[in-house]
Order: sequence, then C-alpha cells, then structure tokens
Amino acid sequence: MARYGMVIDTNRCVGCDACTLACKVQNGTPPGVLLARVLEKEEGRYPNVKRTYLPVLCFHCQDPACVKACPSKALSKRSDGIVVVDKDRCCGVKACMAACPYDALHFYEDPRGYFGEDLTPIERYFYSRHRPGTVLKCDFCTDRVEMGMQPACVEACPVSCRYFGDLDNPKSQVSQLVKMEAEQVLPEAGTNPSVLYLFKSGGSG
Repeated sequence: MARYGMVIDTNRCVGCDACTLACKVQNGTPPGVLLARVLEKEEGRYPNVKRTYLPVLCFHCQDPACVKACPSKALSKRSDGIVVVDKDRCCGVKACMAACPYDALHFYEDPRGYFGEDLTPIERYFYSRHRPGTVLKCDFCTDRVEMGMQPACVEACPVSCRYFGDLDNPKSQVSQLVKMEAEQVLPEAGTNPSVLYLFKSGGSG
C-alpha cells in the first residue's frame, strides 16, 4: 500500500495562488474556508528586500494530533496515510482544530454563499457535500487520486513546485526528494508530517 505525501519547492513558488483557487473549485468550499493557502513573508532591508511564499495545507501526519484529539473518532488516517474526516461522525467540538499544530482544519458553520443566502447553482451543488457544524480539511483530493490523477493543487501549479506521490516507494520522485534535501516544517510538533519542503537555493532543478 502506498503512503502518499507531497514535497513543495519553495524556490519555485511565485505566490500566484493557483493552488488555492484550484482547491476551492475542486472542493467547493464556502467563503472564508481555504484548504490550500499560501503564506507570504517579506525579508531583508531596503534595497535588498525579497518576498517568500510558503504553500500550506493539511500535513497528513504519520502521527496526527487531530486524530488523537477527536472524541467522536470522526478523524482517521487511512492505510495510504491520508487523514480524512467523516462528516457523519463529526460532533463539532473543534478539539481537532485545537490539537492541530498547523492550523489545517476549518469549521463550517455558515451555509451562506458568496452572495448571501441565495446560493448559486454551483454553490448548491458543492455545499450539499458539506454539513454545517462539522470540520473541513484537505484530503489530498482522494477522489482524484483514486482515479490515478494528481491532487488539484499539484495539477494547477504553473511552475511545478508541488510533487505528489508514494513516500514508501524508494524510486518515486517524492521519496528521492525527501532523501536528498526535503525538510519538515515545525519538526518540534512531533507529528511526522507527510508534506515536506525544499528550501535550499537552486530548488529541485
């Protein structure tokens, strides 16, 4: 069985938010809910100033704190390493959100769309998937992955800064990147995330 993960090359990321928008379209999330965000930071002093970007999503940890904290067992880690939420079991206490060190879970409580209570046809279609009072999170686009496709954020990236694949396959691209130079974010959290980053100058080439 594969153990899915992602490597993100921060040297390539240009902060275009194509991943954020692709994720939103794929999952039909309501206003204020972004499952794939891009954090920005300005560094240096004038005139030597640069802006860096850090795409973030659920880290699908090998030892997920959110799963341990959920009192209703709505969160679970699949055999392929993807952490998912069962909306039918979610009781909405937000314990998972408090436990997650990466702020990767979102609470859905407002059924209104971008134009108020009158939902557009596309909003009605997507919002039927969600249930107010439950948690939303990235699931690596499991429906796409199970069809042999890449997650929407990976496919949409115009500069190919995201790599997705089987971390347990030593021949996979993500496995090779992890072996050579990929790093964890906030390793002190102790959750062993399956999303890692390339920070070294020059990137992956």
